[in-house]
Amino acid sequence: MATKHIKKSQKETDESILGGDHTYGSVNEKISSIVLTKEFKPVWLFGFAVALTLFLVLQISVGRLFTHYIGIWGINVPVGWGFDIINFVWWIGIGHAGTLISAILLLFKQQWRTSINRFAEAMTLFAVACAALFPILHLGRPEKFYWLFPYPSTFGVWPQFRSPLEWDVFAVSTYATVSALFWYVGLVPDLAALRDRTKHQGLKVLYGVLCLGWRGSARHWFRYETAYLLLAGLGTPLVLSVHSIIGLDFATSIVPGWHATIFPPYFVAGAIFAGFAMVITLAVPLRKIYHLEDFITMKHLDNMAKVMLATGMLVGYGYAMEAFMAFYSGNNYEIAMMKNRLIGHFAPFYWALIVCNLLAPQILWSKKARGNLVILYIVAMFVNVGMWLERYIIIVTSLARDFIPSSWHDYAPTIWDWGIFLGTFGLFFTLFFLFIRFVPMISVFEMQELVHKKKHGH
Repeated sequence: MATKHIKKSQKETDESILGGDHTYGSVNEKISSIVLTKEFKPVWLFGFAVALTLFLVLQISVGRLFTHYIGIWGINVPVGWGFDIINFVWWIGIGHAGTLISAILLLFKQQWRTSINRFAEAMTLFAVACAALFPILHLGRPEKFYWLFPYPSTFGVWPQFRSPLEWDVFAVSTYATVSALFWYVGLVPDLAALRDRTKHQGLKVLYGVLCLGWRGSARHWFRYETAYLLLAGLGTPLVLSVHSIIGLDFATSIVPGWHATIFPPYFVAGAIFAGFAMVITLAVPLRKIYHLEDFITMKHLDNMAKVMLATGMLVGYGYAMEAFMAFYSGNNYEIAMMKNRLIGHFAPFYWALIVCNLLAPQILWSKKARGNLVILYIVAMFVNVGMWLERYIIIVTSLARDFIPSSWHDYAPTIWDWGIFLGTFGLFFTLFFLFIRFVPMISVFEMQELVHKKKHGH
């Protein structure tokens, strides 16, 4: 009987969004103690050291770029876009899951977002920071990046608003601004909780400043909820618009393989697909290392796996339509481009992305597979690699084999291309490790709301 009770209790935990028998105080204690403890976990120290090393690689690579300019990269004529734009699109895509989880699921009142929204939002900010580096570095004269903004210029140097690069500036900067505000507003009550719990006078002052004088009054809660919903409303269309605009960077071109109306929705689905894969990649180790199984339950991972499966099917549909329309159009250049992907020079990369993005996620139809952390983590890693390969295929295939055979040229990244790409992982994880150590990675007050609803049967 005791064994049956334990199994039943475990099943209820797996299928709920809050495990264990928690109180308001225990939730606050469990989450806040991760931030307020003076000890550093050995795993955290090791990961932070690796991240800092990769961040140093980024600084060296960017320093080399500033002294020798983009000739150190593997780009050429006609492949004028290489790792810089591939990685830009990939990082922006990763940042989409945070806003989707936080904004759209909030508006639809999906309670399972609660345990994962905070670090997913942080992931969005750090991914956008990594992505923003690449268009600036690709300018050739990155120190003149401010020319992209319509500032009052006495020299009459105004941005060319018909340029896709200009669209990216406004799309990404707007997305980053709204995401940062949304993340910070959600943090305010938790920063006040840290202010009240810490015994360190300096931290008490710091958290007191950051929480904007929060006292938890009814007026404060009313204004907080109003601002939070308003920012969620602003963030929701940004999920669709930002990657649509990046898709239009390609679709407005006449280059074979790019001039397609399917690109905006296809890019949005791919961004959410990649974003949820990265959230799973981060959530599985975090719940294990910090013993957060009661907060990030199997229900959360199961729901994220379902979203990843659904968006993966949409991406697969995009691949099928891309191939179908290339042959259906009767355009010799489009047909040649698709043949080059299917059986030509780039076939190994193309079929690798099909395996990673289309075949590997099919195992998620099985509930047992979705409940197996090892399988789920492997599938998420497959998707991370596959979505990067997708961006490589889209960009390099079309540019390396364009209209005139005499201008064809292969593309090969240099050590500096790889250095900047790997270095952005250093930037991302350096910021992420600092975040999980000094800021509550799970929303305390939202978890306390779940405790209240669970106790009162809501």
